[in-house]
Amino acid sequence: MTGPVIGVLALQGDVREHLAAFERCGARATAVRLAAELDAVDGLAIPGGESTTMSRLLGVFGLQEPLRRRLDQGLPCLATCAGMILLSREVRDGRADQVALGALPITVRRNGYGRQNESFEADLAIPRLGPEPFRGVFIRAPVVEAAAPEVDVLALHDGHPVAVAYGGHVATAFHPEMTRDDRLHRLFLERVAGRVRAA
Repeated sequence: MTGPVIGVLALQGDVREHLAAFERCGARATAVRLAAELDAVDGLAIPGGESTTMSRLLGVFGLQEPLRRRLDQGLPCLATCAGMILLSREVRDGRADQVALGALPITVRRNGYGRQNESFEADLAIPRLGPEPFRGVFIRAPVVEAAAPEVDVLALHDGHPVAVAYGGHVATAFHPEMTRDDRLHRLFLERVAGRVRAA
């Protein structure tokens, strides 16, 4: 199998689901827990999970600064739910020690759509993916409260962006990895391949 290598940050959350989605897309995917593994990938998925736990584990595994460095170098990320929170520039209602990597110029509010018992699904129009709606699975999802003008809003729900793109990044407030619809993973892979070709 050839092509870019995609890492999935494997500290906590929906790691297996992302690995399976990338494999269905024909991509080479690998779990990332160490800085050396991070250095070997062309793109990275930061999965859904619990953002404060993932934030703490970045420090425990010594990944926070290596990840910031790779992001500064242009590493593309697919960030879903908790991943979107970690990748954002500002987190509201987070813990004082919560990491915001700052690679995505958006402001998010943790659990903005409610707690676990307020989770829901919704059909989303994402024109970039074609006419068929995308089933969004929202679990303690963040709300995007502000986005810089250069952020490309791919989908809205209740007037808020729930899928965005910026540079090589694609981020969602929902969990595409929990469906069998791989169109967002394929969109991300196209962005990674474009960056690899341009390098």
